[in-house]
Amino acid sequence: MRRLLLLSSAFPALLSAGLALAQAPAATPAPAAPAAGTPAPATPAASTPAADPVVARVDGQEIRLSDVREAAQELPDELKNAPPAMLYPLIVDQLVAQRALVAKARAEGLQNDPEVQRRVARATDQELQQALLRREVAPALTEEALRARYARESASRRGEEEVHARHILVPTEAAANAAMAEVRKPGADFAEVARRLSTGPGSQQGGDLGFFKKSDMIPEFAEAAFALQPGQIIERPVQTPFGWHVIKVEERRTAPAASFEDSQEALRQAAFEEAVNASVERIRSAARVERFNLDGSPQRAPSLLDGATPPAPGVAPGGGAAPAPGGAQPPAAAPAQRR
Repeated sequence: MRRLLLLSSAFPALLSAGLALAQAPAATPAPAAPAAGTPAPATPAASTPAADPVVARVDGQEIRLSDVREAAQELPDELKNAPPAMLYPLIVDQLVAQRALVAKARAEGLQNDPEVQRRVARATDQELQQALLRREVAPALTEEALRARYARESASRRGEEEVHARHILVPTEAAANAAMAEVRKPGADFAEVARRLSTGPGSQQGGDLGFFKKSDMIPEFAEAAFALQPGQIIERPVQTPFGWHVIKVEERRTAPAASFEDSQEALRQAAFEEAVNASVERIRSAARVERFNLDGSPQRAPSLLDGATPPAPGVAPGGGAAPAPGGAQPPAAAPAQRR
């Protein structure tokens, strides 16, 4: 457990803005409940000293309960639900190690190292970008905004087509052909034949697969089933990795469109991407941008003459001979002498 904590990115300071906005709930998650028999720390108002007690000191630097709670929220999901009695000392140990390392680095002057300063500047820039985007896109991610988006898109949102089918699954093509011949006999009961012959799921229910969408089944089976109308049996058995299938479609329908609750995550993701792209484009368009070549020289604006080929020497742009210097016309060709 301790090893896992130390390897869980050491509570990274930089979190993905996309992940934070597209997946994180609006409210801050409550701390995990304490294990049975373990007294939970008091949680009065955060403004009082008792609400945020000091839990450790490292060279005089305080680590408070709020630091522990914040670190706990950055743990991987598989660790967040661990008993607090187990997590608490491990998180405190982790924070103590971090503070000790930072104090040692500062004592050795590493904060003045140019490479460290560049990395800190990049991290600061990333945090500023994320903070700005969080503020920019937040209005588009409220429940009210998502419901409005759902209503706007409801006219174009159609339910997916579904079929209700039965099948007989057998291991060989010969067995499938025999089953096919049997179900095609006048008065044959497909469900009864499936109960006797099928080796697949639902055989005791007459091979009933219920309603399913095309994407629910492997392509070979789905293509064959969705090509049938109610009451039809497939012309030839279909082979899939599971064996050979004889298929009968009982019903077809269009499933109802997904509800707002079922669509909320997809709506949130789409709204997030749209709002981020719009914000970035608007802010970038308003910025004064100067571009340079890789050698640092200014980039020249493109011209209509770029790539044009100059005329050959002595040829005017219109195709005739170029005028002589001083504006004199070139001599006319001598007339041909008569013999």
